[in-house]
Amino acid sequence: MTPLIDNFGRTHDNLRISVTDRCNIRCFYCMPEENVKFEAREHVLTFEEIERFARVAAGLGVRKLRITGGEPLVRKGLATLIEKLIAVPGIEDLALTTNGVLLAAQAQELYDAGLRRINIHLDTLDRQRFLKITRRDQLDKVLEGIEACRRIGYGPIKINAVAVRNLVEPDIVPLALFGRERGIEIRYIEFMPLDAQGLWERPRVLTADDMIAMLEREIGPLEEIPDRDPRAPATDYRFKDGIGRVGFIASVSRPFCLNCNRIRLTADGHVRYCLFAIEETDVRSLLRGGASDDAIAGAIRACVRGKWIGHEINSTRFVPPPRPMYAIGG
Repeated sequence: MTPLIDNFGRTHDNLRISVTDRCNIRCFYCMPEENVKFEAREHVLTFEEIERFARVAAGLGVRKLRITGGEPLVRKGLATLIEKLIAVPGIEDLALTTNGVLLAAQAQELYDAGLRRINIHLDTLDRQRFLKITRRDQLDKVLEGIEACRRIGYGPIKINAVAVRNLVEPDIVPLALFGRERGIEIRYIEFMPLDAQGLWERPRVLTADDMIAMLEREIGPLEEIPDRDPRAPATDYRFKDGIGRVGFIASVSRPFCLNCNRIRLTADGHVRYCLFAIEETDVRSLLRGGASDDAIAGAIRACVRGKWIGHEINSTRFVPPPRPMYAIGG
């Protein structure tokens, strides 16, 4: 087996699988509040099609899977897919990213299916700011979902928080304290140009350096964790007092494109070599058209071979992707 290596020497062993473009909240930096255009249900891949794609990808060296959306927990029977994917030969790690609204009710079923690693999206612990960001009054349900995962025994549990300047500054420190008290790593994600309404502007990015300064001023010194996986999107830190960890996904201020090892499968069956990619590779037609596994593998290889060196967010050449985040997969 030849690994999935692109023209810049990057090996790809991490696949993010979106199971739906639908979501039960409306974060302003991702979706419009009304009149959202979703894929027709018949265009969305079945669990059997996703499993087959994952098996082919595993045969090419993919070892890590992450289930995303939209909001993956709105997809009925998700635990069944978890069981199928964990059983794929070669897959060593499977994780889920969710907004947490439906998590309390599904956490036990997903755990019983074999899920252990989970990332929960939460930008704020303040109810009014949560409502402003998500346009839904669901903070209590998210917190219930986090506590359910802690009680059941998930690990690690991580919280993802998008950092938008002049909005979430009051939340940076409280989230870190929340994580320190519960053994949860908080991951701050710089605001990226992936919204459906064109709201992103460079000055609205609260950078990793800004957040590190806030945390050190209010809580205490941080130190970068040594020997981390250089291909991981987050740069991880621990507090020097030994209590708690935080991470920063600094796609804007500290691009990590040269170490990227990820490919993406959209809910409607297209392979993307980058979150910001302009073009996609259609595999749904192959999966539904009687194509062989070799043909699907060839399509994956071709997609990876065409991968660019990076997204160029900080360049005048940057062009936002034609699809917003919820349609690509988080």
